[in-house]
Amino acid sequence: MNASRLEKRREAAAREWRDFENNSEPIIFFGAGSCGRAAGAIESREAAEETLKELGVKANIIEVGCIGPCYLEPLMDVKLPGKPRVSYSNVSPSKAGTILKAFFQEGVIPVKETVGHFGEAGALDGIPGFYEHPMLKGQVRLVLRNCGIIDPTNINHYLARDGYRALEYALSHTPEEILEIVKEAGIRGRGGAGFPTAVKWKFCRDAPGDQKYMICNADEGDPGAFMNRSLIEGDPHAVLEGLVIAAYTIGATKGFVYIRAEYPLAIQRLKSAIGQMEELGLLGKNILGSGFDFDIRIKQGAGAFVCGEETALMASIEGQRGMPRSRPPFPAQKGLWGKPTTINNVETLGTLANIIRNGAAWYKTFGTETSKGTKTFSLVGRVRRTGLIEVPMGTTLRKIIFDIGGGLFKEFKAVQSGGPSGGCLSAEFLDTPIDYESLARAGSIMGSGGLIVLDEDTCVVDLARYFLNFTQSESCGKCVPCRVGTRHLYEILDKITRGKGTVDDLGKLEELGNVIKGSALCGLGNTAPNPVLSTLKYFRDEYLAHAKDHRCPAAVCRDLVVYRIIQGKCTGCQSCVRVCPTGAITGPRSEPHNLDESKCIKCRACYEICRFDAIAGDAIIITS
Repeated sequence: MNASRLEKRREAAAREWRDFENNSEPIIFFGAGSCGRAAGAIESREAAEETLKELGVKANIIEVGCIGPCYLEPLMDVKLPGKPRVSYSNVSPSKAGTILKAFFQEGVIPVKETVGHFGEAGALDGIPGFYEHPMLKGQVRLVLRNCGIIDPTNINHYLARDGYRALEYALSHTPEEILEIVKEAGIRGRGGAGFPTAVKWKFCRDAPGDQKYMICNADEGDPGAFMNRSLIEGDPHAVLEGLVIAAYTIGATKGFVYIRAEYPLAIQRLKSAIGQMEELGLLGKNILGSGFDFDIRIKQGAGAFVCGEETALMASIEGQRGMPRSRPPFPAQKGLWGKPTTINNVETLGTLANIIRNGAAWYKTFGTETSKGTKTFSLVGRVRRTGLIEVPMGTTLRKIIFDIGGGLFKEFKAVQSGGPSGGCLSAEFLDTPIDYESLARAGSIMGSGGLIVLDEDTCVVDLARYFLNFTQSESCGKCVPCRVGTRHLYEILDKITRGKGTVDDLGKLEELGNVIKGSALCGLGNTAPNPVLSTLKYFRDEYLAHAKDHRCPAAVCRDLVVYRIIQGKCTGCQSCVRVCPTGAITGPRSEPHNLDESKCIKCRACYEICRFDAIAGDAIIITS
C-alpha cells in the first residue's frame, strides 16, 4: 500500500515538475537560505510582491535554498513562460522592483544586471550560463545538486528529481548488499575524521543488541562554517533519505537529528520534511511494505561546541550534560542509552542517495585514490567570492582560493582549514590537494569543511589567540589537559600579543601544545592546539617579531599598533567618522580628518572601511 501511494505521488510530482519547467505564468525565485535572508531576501521578496501587484502581473514566487555564491545575495531569478531562469545578484528591494518593471512593463531583459541563465549552455541574449560563472564552473555539484534549484518545502520537487529512488532500491535489497555498495564507493565520514563509513556501519550492524540507533550530527559549531546548515535548508529530504538508508543498513529502528537551536530555518525545514515523509509512509511502520520500521526525532542542542563530539552528543540527547567519555567502548558497541549507535555527519548522509542511485563505480570517478567523491566547503575570510562550494576531493587550495574564490583584494597570507581544530597553512601549501592525508601531512585537517582565507592584514598570533579563546571557552572541563592546558596556551598567546612575551614563551607553547594534543580525553581537546602549532611552524618569524621585538608586523595587536590618518590621501568622505565608536575622528566633509590617539580604542573600524587607504596602522615597538 505504501509503495503504491508513493508511486502515485511520484507520477503527480513528475507532472508538477514538467509544469514547473514549462511554466504558463512567470515564476520569481528568491535565494532565501539564512545567508540570503541575512542579506535582505525577505524584504526584496516583499518589494517584488508589491511591484507585481502594482503591475497587475500574476506570478508564482518561490523561496529556494542557497545555491552557493553568498557574496551575491540576495539572488532573485525570473523565469518567463517558455524561457530559462535568469538570475540577478545583490537584489535590494528597489532593485527588485526595477528588474520586474523592465520585464513586465517594458518587455526587456535588463542584461547588465544578470549573473547568468539556467538554460542550455552558452550565451542567451548576451547572458552567460549560470554555471559558467567563475565561482561555479570549477565545481562539481553532487551533494548540492538540488540546493537553490528546488523548493525545499515541496516534496514533489524532490521526488521529481529522483528523490527516494535510492531508498526504494535499498529496501528491495539486503542490508549486506547496501553495505557492500557503500564499502565499494569508499566514502569517508565528512564530519572531519574521515573514518570509512562502511566500516563504521559494519561495527554497529555486527554488534549484538535488541535496539540500535542512527544519529545525524548537524551540530555544526566551527566559526565560519555553514555547509551542513545550507544543505538542510536547501535540500532536507536528501539528508533524511540518507538517514533512513543508513538506519536500514545497520538495523536501527529509531533515529535522531541532533541540530543546534541557532539553526531555526534548518529545523523548520526538517520538521516539514519529516511530516511529508510520514504522510507518504516513508517513515513509521513497515516502510514501503518492506517490514522495516524507523522513526526520526529532532533534538535541538544548546550550542555547545563540544557536543559535536560523538559521545558528548549522545549524552546531550540522553538529557545529560554534554561531556565526552573515554573510549572504548565505542558508540557502535555501547552508544545512546547503552545501545549500539552510529553517528554520521549531515554531508555524509546527504551523499548516500547519490551513491545508491548511481552506483559505487560512478562515485569513484570523483576524488582521489584514498579520498573519494566531492566535498563541500564554506569559503570565507578575505577571499573575493565568499560562499558555499563543492569540489572533487584532490582539488588544490590554489584552485579553490584563486580560481573559484577569485583571489584576494590584498596579498595572500594563509588559509585556515578545519576550523578551531585545524591548521593554518602558508603560501607554500597552495598546491596541496584537498584530501584527508595531504592536509594531515601539512599539519592541518579536513574538518567539516571550513576554509578561512587570510591576507597580509591578518596577524597569525592574534588568530591563534582567537581560536584558543574559542576552544578554551567551549571546553567541557572534564579533563585537565584541555581544561587547564588550553587556558595556559591562551594566556601565553595573550601575553605575547600585548608585547610582554619572551622568546622562551615560544618553546612553552610548543611543549604545552604537544602535551594537550597527546593527552586530552576527546578529539576536540586533542586538536585544540593545532592553530598554535601550525602557525608556530609556518610563521615563526611573526612570533619572534612579537616575542623578541615586541612588534606586530600586521599592525593588528592593539597594544602594538597606533592608527593615524594620512592627510594627503584623506578625501573627507566621513565614512570613518560614522563608524568610529568613540568620536576619535573629526573633521568637516571634503576636508582631511584628524584622529585623536587618546580616544582611539584601536578597533580597526576606520581602517577596514576606508576606501582610499588613508588610514595607516603603524606597528610600534614596546621597549620596556
